[in-house]
Amino acid sequence: MATVEELETDPHPTLAQIRPIGWIEALNSWVVTSRALALTVLRDPDTFTVDDPRFSTAQVVGPSMLSLDGNPHKAHRDPFESPFGLAETRRRFTGPVQQTVDELMAAASHSPGATRPSADLRTALAGPLSVAVVALSLGLPPASASTVLEWYTAISESVTGVSAGHPVTGEGAAAFAELHKHVAAGIDSADSLIAAAAHAGLGVDEVVANAAVLMFGGIETTEGMITNALWHLLTHRDQLDLVLADPSLLPNAMEESLRLEPAAAVVDRYATRDIELAGREIRRGDMVTVSLAGAGRDPEVFESPDDFDVRRANARRHLAFASGPHICLGMHLTRLETLVALEAVLKLPGLQLAEDSPPPRGLVFRKPSALRVSWAA
Repeated sequence: MATVEELETDPHPTLAQIRPIGWIEALNSWVVTSRALALTVLRDPDTFTVDDPRFSTAQVVGPSMLSLDGNPHKAHRDPFESPFGLAETRRRFTGPVQQTVDELMAAASHSPGATRPSADLRTALAGPLSVAVVALSLGLPPASASTVLEWYTAISESVTGVSAGHPVTGEGAAAFAELHKHVAAGIDSADSLIAAAAHAGLGVDEVVANAAVLMFGGIETTEGMITNALWHLLTHRDQLDLVLADPSLLPNAMEESLRLEPAAAVVDRYATRDIELAGREIRRGDMVTVSLAGAGRDPEVFESPDDFDVRRANARRHLAFASGPHICLGMHLTRLETLVALEAVLKLPGLQLAEDSPPPRGLVFRKPSALRVSWAA
């Protein structure tokens, strides 16, 4: 019987064992681990809803596009949707993302006299980049990256704890209160996305809740995507050499990393009626957790699913951004940020991962807690 600790450390053997669906007592949930069944659940919000008092993120930040379905979901999501389309994302963000990456890399590389400069690229690059770009995209008032990351850490840890059956933490509640004040202060800005959402009819609490899920979704996915992709490349030297020899493989390497270790590993749904899934009797009210990590390693879809293969032809068939009405709003932006960051890091000569740099870990959000690297001066 899988424990929460095992699921945080290495869930993949358990996910393979129960595929396509199985009950995990530690989560008090059915867990879907096949790609086809995941799509069935994600694309049927009438049967598998997010709108349930147990939904972990809503317990911390309140109702938002992430925790509503049907017309309420549309009302919350629509004001934020158009700015994150592919063409608009490239137009608005390519320049600022490149500039931010250049500045962060210049700061990380500033090691006077060091024969081998070194840095933790999670805290020196991935985290600050994701905070800066999310704040820019929403039109938030200025705040230091470290302050926002402190709020984010407290809130995301609280969400993870709720998923494991714990109550909302005092730290998470306090951090959200600070975030609420910060976002509310930006609603008066005439040209910000949060101001536009308020003008579209959302109340202050609703604007704040949606800004929070976009902020922390954006921070988490980008930070996780960058650190996971670099970890995969630096722990698979043969694959890194392929990418260095042929940089056109880098976008597919990013998708392959997303397939193996999506930054958001699971999404929760709740059955609105009795239903059978792959021969299992799901009862009304049961929690149904879709393992995006499990779907990405479905052997029915991906040959040798546990291998990291930057040339994999169907790597983009992963479900790292989910599917259906709740598909990730910022997926084009986080892909842009990740590619620009990876391109910059892979230019460092003699890049090496420190031997003590940890692997990805986490129950809901999976990434290395640090990505310690060094390179030639």
